[in-house]
Amino acid sequence: MGIRSSSFFIILIIFVSTVIQAKADSVYCSNPASRCYGKYIQCPYECPSTSYENRKAEVCHVNCDSPVCKSHCKYRKPNCNSPGSACYDPRFIGGDGIVFYFHGKSNEHFSLVSDTSLQINGRFIGHHPAGRTRDFTWIQALGILFNSHSISLEATKAATWNSEVDHRKFSYNGEELVVPEGALSSWYSPEKEVKVERVENKNSVIVTLKDTAEIMVNVVPVTKEDDRVHHYKVPSDDCFAHLEVQFRFFSLSPNVDGVLGRTYRPDFENPAKPGVAMPVVGGEDKYRTTSLLSPDCSTCLFSPETGSNEETTSQTEILTLDCTRGASAGYGIVCKK
Repeated sequence: MGIRSSSFFIILIIFVSTVIQAKADSVYCSNPASRCYGKYIQCPYECPSTSYENRKAEVCHVNCDSPVCKSHCKYRKPNCNSPGSACYDPRFIGGDGIVFYFHGKSNEHFSLVSDTSLQINGRFIGHHPAGRTRDFTWIQALGILFNSHSISLEATKAATWNSEVDHRKFSYNGEELVVPEGALSSWYSPEKEVKVERVENKNSVIVTLKDTAEIMVNVVPVTKEDDRVHHYKVPSDDCFAHLEVQFRFFSLSPNVDGVLGRTYRPDFENPAKPGVAMPVVGGEDKYRTTSLLSPDCSTCLFSPETGSNEETTSQTEILTLDCTRGASAGYGIVCKK
């Protein structure tokens, strides 16, 4: 009887696993420039879907430029301890996985990523307490130039933090952008090149630039505990609402520049000294821009006329796929079973 019961449960487990796998999404890698171009990559049974109503659940993630061409599970919020992140005051983790700090200067703008078809600037806010040699700074806003489009994402100023209030503001091509209320609600640009999706009801979004980048953003305050530990001496009339960000890039050129962008170059050698508790890198003069949406720093590369992304999947190819285009963070086509 024990052997029969064991056999039954083994068969049941195999059957359930097969059913779950059969229902799992698969992602078709549609960008000819990616390493996994032309492949269908199935989501794992632990996270069989690229989207969930449960915003705290892990979702299927596929990086079509990965050399292994496999899917994995991930959360939909910035991970400040992973490559591509820019958090805190500001602490970056480069594409090479090395931690470094870039303090910039309060109320100025700096190029974070600059490529021929993509420019991402950051506006730094902060203050300079008496007795300090530099400003304490945080990233308050992102300005994005993508092909012929401009996007801004800002944390709005607040004296005190209220998690029930949306402390962020968007614009698209100079016009205010309103994302519908409710977790997992989305907004698309008219050409479907830009997607903004709420991860939480307030203060947490994902911005997707088709075939180019995914930007996960939280708006957070400087907390009383942060102030106590780091001696920021934050004034009582400003909680310094700022951004926690994690970038994922899909089509950077080998010459990409910017505070963070340069760490994705194949030949990049990080000047941050290993073993140092707070490796600080400079370069303010090289990366300073005149405004949030200006690609005019001395090292900026943005030139949409020469670097605009070409359509990577022919219309004929799309018509042969029973898939939902634009739902896979810009680097593939999600296929539902």
